[in-house]
Amino acid sequence: MTRQGRIVNGSSTAPLHASPTSLSPQQQQQSSQHCCSIPVLKLGLAVYNILLLGCGGCLVGASVWSLVSKQDHVAVLSSLAYQSVSWTLLLAGVLSLFAAVLGCVALAREDRCSLVTYIFLVVLVLVLEGVAGVLAYVYEEQLLHILTRGLQDVISNSYYVDDDVTHAVDAMQQEFYCCAGVTFTEWKTSQWYKLTGGATVVPDTCCKTITPGCGARDHPSNIWYSGCIHGLSASLAEHLLLLGGLGCGLSLLQVLGVTIACCLYVILAKTP
Repeated sequence: MTRQGRIVNGSSTAPLHASPTSLSPQQQQQSSQHCCSIPVLKLGLAVYNILLLGCGGCLVGASVWSLVSKQDHVAVLSSLAYQSVSWTLLLAGVLSLFAAVLGCVALAREDRCSLVTYIFLVVLVLVLEGVAGVLAYVYEEQLLHILTRGLQDVISNSYYVDDDVTHAVDAMQQEFYCCAGVTFTEWKTSQWYKLTGGATVVPDTCCKTITPGCGARDHPSNIWYSGCIHGLSASLAEHLLLLGGLGCGLSLLQVLGVTIACCLYVILAKTP
C-alpha cells in the first residue's frame, strides 16, 4: 500500500483521493457553473426582488415625507434643488416597485424580453438614485449660502406681496422661533414695511407671544432677534443628508440586482 494507491496483481489502482486536476474538463465546467445555474440565479433574483420592493416603498415614503413636511418652506427657497432631490427619489421608488413586480413575472415565465425590460428599469433606478444622492450632498454643502441670498430677497421683495410667500415666512418664523432671514432689522427695508406704512416694526409672527399688533415693539423681551437662516438650513440639511444617504446607499444595491439579472439572461439565452 502506498499513499497514492496500491499494487494488486502487478497493476496499480486509481489513487484513493483524486486531486482537483484529475477532474475532466466537463466535470470542471459543471462545478464552476453550479453556482450560476438557473435555479440558483432565480432564487437570488427572487430574494433581490423582495429587497427591491422594500427599498421602493422606503424611497416613496421618504420622498413624500420630505415634500409634505417641508411644504410650507418651499415658497421661500430660491433653488429647486431640494424639490428635485425629493421628486427624483420618488420617481426612483415608483420605478423600483414596478420593476420588482416585473422581475417576478420574468422569473415565473423565464421570459428574456421581460428580463431585458427589468434590467433596463433597475439600471434607470440606479442612475436616478445616484443622481439624487450626489445632488443632495452638493446642495447641502451650498445650502447656507443659497438660503442667505434667497431669504433676504424673499423678505425684501415678496413678503406681503405674494400670499404663498407670506404664509411660508410666517410659518417659518413660528416654527424656528426667529425673525427675518439673518436679523430682524431686515424688515425695516422691506416692501412690507413700506406698504404697511411702518405700523409695526416686524410682523406679528416674530413675537415670542403672538398677539395682534405685537410687532410694534422690537424689544428683545418681545420679539426674536435671531434670523431664521440657521434653523431652516439645519432642518433642510438633515433632510438632504437622509435623502442623499438613501439614494447613494440603495444605488449600490441595484448593482447587485443588475449583475444577477444579466447572468440569468446570458444563461437563458444559451439554453435551448
